This record gives sequence, structure tokens and C-alpha cells, in this order.
Amino acid sequence: MLSPPSGTINVALVGVGNCASSLVQGIAHYRGGANDTSGLMHRRIGGYQPGDIRICAAWDIDRRKVGRDVAEAIFARPNCTARFCETVEPTGAKVRMGRKLDGIAPHMHDYPEDRTFLPSDAPEPDHDAVVAALRDTGADVMMNYLPVGSQAASEFYAGCALEAGVAFVNAIPVFIASDPDWAERFRAAGVPIIGDDIKAQLGATIVHRVLTDLFRKRGVELKRTYQLNTGGNTDFLNMLERQRLAAKKVSKTEAVQSVAAERLTDENIHVGPSDYVAWQNDNKVCFLRMEGEMFGGVPMNLELRLSVEDSPNSAGVAIDMIRCAKLASDRGLAGPVHPAAAWFCKHPPRQMPDDEAWAVLEAFIAAAA
Repeated sequence: MLSPPSGTINVALVGVGNCASSLVQGIAHYRGGANDTSGLMHRRIGGYQPGDIRICAAWDIDRRKVGRDVAEAIFARPNCTARFCETVEPTGAKVRMGRKLDGIAPHMHDYPEDRTFLPSDAPEPDHDAVVAALRDTGADVMMNYLPVGSQAASEFYAGCALEAGVAFVNAIPVFIASDPDWAERFRAAGVPIIGDDIKAQLGATIVHRVLTDLFRKRGVELKRTYQLNTGGNTDFLNMLERQRLAAKKVSKTEAVQSVAAERLTDENIHVGPSDYVAWQNDNKVCFLRMEGEMFGGVPMNLELRLSVEDSPNSAGVAIDMIRCAKLASDRGLAGPVHPAAAWFCKHPPRQMPDDEAWAVLEAFIAAAA
């Protein structure tokens, strides 16, 4: 039997960085209909509105955030995203000390304090403590916002969500929902999961995918392409460590390859973060080039520059992912939620062209109406 919407979605945040800041600000911005729906893909999903989301718990490792209410912690350094909601009411949830594991790259220690993480020396929680916190706070959904490359840390929190029966949304390029073993564990436990690697509202990946699909539909042979990205937040600083970037490059590259008429050879496609430019802060700039052959084999090329505030661009999708995860829980679904993952994620368990993914997502949402 399907559970009716409860009216509130309790969310536990793993990582209180720029993306979490934009999400929490967005919840306040849209709550109560005080602001219009501009910037939302869906005002309602299964009866849930953005203002129905409540932050019930959070974990981070930065001493400037641990112990503070989430509403305060989201504005602490090294966060540098836009402050678009001036009034964010206290959530009642204080940021708890998290597990460090592989969440901090060694090179992060070499940068100014206001640009990098300052690890707290508070005791780290074990598995049982996190599970207990999820249950005590009534969490419905856990949102993974850890730094890129946090494989062990992401798996730690995924395991906690699994045991607590909390839906898991994996916003980062660590492969959990798309890993068959993890997918089966969630399925067997009766817990939904959406992932992997959030596809921003109007970011480099979705633009690159749509144009690649357009080349295919218009009969233009894509010969080679690159997507270069720069930014100045901790995400880009963290990704200067190329080993941490490996899964990210796979995720972003596969997102483009999966909609091409024919797969490009490795030397003819380059997709991924390129460099850290501190003064850009949370602004992300994408430089995109696509070369192809048109009618008669005549060459053409397309160049595009896209500039976005990175974290609000992500939050515009996260606010839907959370509601779809709760909707899946209400409907008794388990394992990967394929319609949501295909539309919202770069590396879902099942890749689909975006127009197809949009259609199956809308059908998924409509089925709960």
C-alpha cells in the first residue's frame, strides 16, 4: 500500500558546503509561496513543495561549521556561493562532526584558510552513531554532498542510510547507485537511491549533451569535442588532485558519449574540470568546442562559453531529487530510481537521451498524483 505524503521531508546533509548552502537558501526562498516559481523545474512533486523540505541533521568536518546551526554554518568559510536569500531561519539542526576518511585531499592544507577546509579535532562518529542520529531525527532522505573523490566516506554514509532505512541521494561522482553491488544492497533492503553525480540545472553537461544529441538528429557527424571548466570554489580546488578527478571525468565523459551517434575515440573527446581560479569563487565558466562534418562532408565548428553560479545551478536539481526520493519511499520502491536518475544525474544506472529521460520522469511523478 502506498503511503500518502506526510507534508514534510526530513533531510540529512552530508557536507555543508556551497551546494548545501544554495539548497538551504532555496528552501527558504520558495517556502510558503512568498516567492514566485522562477527557477524551479517542478513546483509540486507528488504533493510536496520545496518548502516542505526540512533539514533535520547534518555532518561536516570543518571546525567553523561543526556545532553551529545549519542556517549559520552554510555561510561560514570556505563557502563562497551567492547569498540570494537574506533570511534563513534557524533549522534546529546543529552540524555534527563527520567522518574524515578520504574526504580531504592532502594538497588542501597548502592553501589560505578562507579557501580550504580546517578540520575539527572533535571525535569522529562511528557507523552506529550516524545510524542512531538518522533514526532519532526522523530523516527521510540523506543527501551526499562530500568532495569529489570521497569514495570511502561516501560508502560509509551510504551504509548508514541503508541500515537506517533512509533514502540516499548521491550528488557526487562516486559510483554507488550505478554500482551493481550497491544497487542490489539498496534493493534488498527496501531503500531507494538516486544517483550518481548530479547534472546541474543548466550546466556544461546538459548543454553538451543536448548539442551532441542535436548533431545526431540533424545528421551532423561529430568528429571531436572538448569541454573545459574553471572555477574558484573548494570543489575546483579539491579537483586539482587528478587522482580524485578520475571518476568525475568518467561521469562527465560518459554523459556526452552516451548520446552521440557514434562513440568518439579517447583522443577526440576531452571533458572535465580544467583549473582552479580563486577569484572566480563559485562562478563556473565552461568553454565548449564541437567540430563536425555537415552535408557533403563540409566541416563546421561550434564554440560556446557558459558562465553560471555553480551551486545554485546544482540546487535547482537537488530540490527535485530529494522530493523524488521521498516519493519513491512513499510508494515502497527500492534500489535505483531509474526515471529520476536518468534525468537528474550524469552517471545513472541507465543512460537515456534527455528528452526520453524527461518523459519517463514526468510519468513517474504523474503516477503518484
